[in-house]
Amino acid sequence: MTTPPTPPTTPPASGSGADPAPDPEARGLRLVLVLITLTVVSGLIDAVSYLGLGRVFTANMTGNVVVLGFAAAGAPGFSVPRTATSLCCFLLGAVAGGRVATRFGGGSRRRWARLTLAAEAVLVGLSAAAAFGWPDRTGTVYALIALTAFAMGVRNATVRKLGVPDLTTTVLTMTLTGLAADSRLGNGTGHRSPRRTASVVAMLGGAFLGAWLVLHHGLGIPLLIAALASAVLAVSASGKE
Repeated sequence: MTTPPTPPTTPPASGSGADPAPDPEARGLRLVLVLITLTVVSGLIDAVSYLGLGRVFTANMTGNVVVLGFAAAGAPGFSVPRTATSLCCFLLGAVAGGRVATRFGGGSRRRWARLTLAAEAVLVGLSAAAAFGWPDRTGTVYALIALTAFAMGVRNATVRKLGVPDLTTTVLTMTLTGLAADSRLGNGTGHRSPRRTASVVAMLGGAFLGAWLVLHHGLGIPLLIAALASAVLAVSASGKE
């Protein structure tokens, strides 16, 4: 008596309980945490620029446009050349960030985000080196404004294209509006309140730390911390929200 042949085995179909292949985009720190950390960095950088570079913002361009109006009207303590330098360099950075987004945005978000963060780390690191090496020169002030504003322009263009809700990393007006309007007091559900609250606290914390460091230790240390934070994120960010 012959034994019937064993039927061939077939691989399990997808969705049949087999472990799916790991998603390479998910490796690393999720974008929500990355952007909250970058919001802390923005607070550091604006503390340096406003308190140490002559009342000019290099991350928050909404405030910078208002400052430019003050300076143009002749308000004491404000500078048209410094504020205009910040605005122009920020816009140039945004142009560069837009071109990088066009080149890399259709592929791996993880690679794209890390590339942008590495560029920010280099630019802010150069500004820290200038602050340590030539702290009392007029040219250093303009170099710090130009480098940090350009870096923030690149970052903002990237964050805009990434499109993670409620985490712009530099502007909180709409975040605060959403936090209030969508709260239960505003007849909303408040389902995004933790993320929005974290963004506000991150900016406040970064500004406090940056101001304390500027007042007690000068401009180099907060810029160095900002550069190191961006560098850490450049090697740890994922492509997933």
